[in-house]
Amino acid sequence: MINQPKKIILDCDPGHDDAIALLLAHGNPNIELLAVTTVVGNQTLDKVTRNALSVARIANITNVPFAAGAVRPLIRNVEIAPDIHGDSGLDGPVLPEPIIQLDKRHAIDLIIDTIMSHPPKTVTLVPTGGLTNIAMAVRKEPKIVERVKEVVLMGGGYHVGNWSAVAEFNIKIDPEAAHIVFNEKWPVTMVGLDLTHQALATPEVIEKIKAIKTKPAKFVLEMLEFFGKMYKQAQGFTYPPVHDPCAVAYVINPELIKTKRVPVDIELTGTLTLGMTVADFRFPPDDNCHTQVATELDHTGFWDLIVDSLKRIGEVNL
Repeated sequence: MINQPKKIILDCDPGHDDAIALLLAHGNPNIELLAVTTVVGNQTLDKVTRNALSVARIANITNVPFAAGAVRPLIRNVEIAPDIHGDSGLDGPVLPEPIIQLDKRHAIDLIIDTIMSHPPKTVTLVPTGGLTNIAMAVRKEPKIVERVKEVVLMGGGYHVGNWSAVAEFNIKIDPEAAHIVFNEKWPVTMVGLDLTHQALATPEVIEKIKAIKTKPAKFVLEMLEFFGKMYKQAQGFTYPPVHDPCAVAYVINPELIKTKRVPVDIELTGTLTLGMTVADFRFPPDDNCHTQVATELDHTGFWDLIVDSLKRIGEVNL
């Protein structure tokens, strides 16, 4: 029996690691990329949307709809991360001018239309930014909850924070949206910092990417060089962690990432803990528990997927 590619919608805010997630999703034969939607996060919506379209050109993605989404969080003011991603949201490499046009629909409508037009339980949502678009989509069309196969998101951390002592950036910038997404009854896999901090771009990884010698591979190297400097400066990492591709990698091959089923909820009112993903490990989860957290990464297997995708994308005329 031939395995059918897994259908995903990638909701992102490129962002260096979002760009690598997009390259991984496009280049892997086990993924069918149905749509790409953008959301305010690492930078303003205009900037991350342009970045997404530029990455599409770098990877020669031409037959996938791209749509822009939420320009701000549901309630809170916009928070961006120039100390990690720079002024453009994707500083480091020179980005080519986009050649594909944005879909005229708002991202939430593209998400809803895509899910509703495919058979139930065949589309996986992969959000790698704030969860504003996903929350708005589920509020506009609640029927998507029972139709989505699962939500595999990069965000949170059951023991680790980065935007505060206990909260991760994607959750902290729109905790109300995260609360909506985590409390719907679809299966949620939280690929958080506890896992993604294991996805380090070590010197061995850099050498494997260098050996590919294509423009997309060079683009990844330039991104990792900038990203590495910023991460060392801002958070003290020797090698940068690439968070977002971990969520795509889990969809491709769940055996690369160990998970634990545990209830997770979002703190909305704590003075010091706003946006914390509170995972309750005290008891065995009951049958109604629909959330799980990623715990352990196969580092070699993960990077092999990215290297393989870059090889499959091949050379691109820019």
